[in-house]
Amino acid sequence: MKSFAVSENEVGKRLDEAVFSLGYTLSRSKASALIKAGKVFVNGKHEKAHYLLELGDEVEVGEEEIRPTTLLGEDIPLDVIYEDDDILVINKQAGLVVHPGNGNPTGTLVHALIHRGTSLGGGDEGRPGIVHRIDKDTSGLLCVAKNDVAFASLAKQLSDHSMSRRYYALVLGVIYEDDGKIDAPLARSKKEPMKYCVDLKGKESVTFFHVEKRFKSDDVTLVSCRLLTGRTHQIRVHMEYIGHPVLGDPLYGKGNRKIYNAGQLLHAYELTLTHPRTGEKMTFSAPLPKHFLEVLDHLHE
Repeated sequence: MKSFAVSENEVGKRLDEAVFSLGYTLSRSKASALIKAGKVFVNGKHEKAHYLLELGDEVEVGEEEIRPTTLLGEDIPLDVIYEDDDILVINKQAGLVVHPGNGNPTGTLVHALIHRGTSLGGGDEGRPGIVHRIDKDTSGLLCVAKNDVAFASLAKQLSDHSMSRRYYALVLGVIYEDDGKIDAPLARSKKEPMKYCVDLKGKESVTFFHVEKRFKSDDVTLVSCRLLTGRTHQIRVHMEYIGHPVLGDPLYGKGNRKIYNAGQLLHAYELTLTHPRTGEKMTFSAPLPKHFLEVLDHLHE
């Protein structure tokens, strides 16, 4: 049982909101479930999730019940960039799905983590420890939570945009602006459910890009992208939206995926986060994979 005294910062907040925002649960819905289960007390009494906190209230929070995963481990090699008792940073290879889902019940990063005996905290049974993900055909960095405290901290950093993620992308066409901002909300496509599209009624989605190199004779551009938000397929949809789809993209590439036969040329090369236990700001980097470098070697600036 953990407890806290309500300070001025929490006065007027709903009970479920405060329990989540202070890091006692992994989501607001789980905070509500914990309250409903009778595991949260205010001044020694049960209160509803909508109870508004008052200065000096004493709140006690019981432990969440974490169900053990039933997934079986699989011997899949992983490139571990960093690991401690709280987090694990992986340089994911292209072609590896992050967690089980429709069409991918096995052979995922989660199965590989279970095989190596990594403790995983937070998330649901099918995606333990997975706070954020990158697409199957995208390579690069992602961080895994090894306990519930780490999961809650990393999830909050994603939510408030304090976690920074940068990508390299080789895109079709020459971009003449040195820098750009793509501010276009995204939603799942109604015509093609596997795809996402720009939709004014969608969720806020912002991508910043910077031109690293122009290859005019090959009609392609190397850009670095920084995500403000982290929507599904965000960079891929945004670059296609401005007329410069990612090379090798099987969904949004408009036929360009076979130009170099090298797969999707999108790589998460830098990840910056605040360590959930120490508060230290940490930046990790991962070099471009071989297939990406081989394409760049054949281009002419």
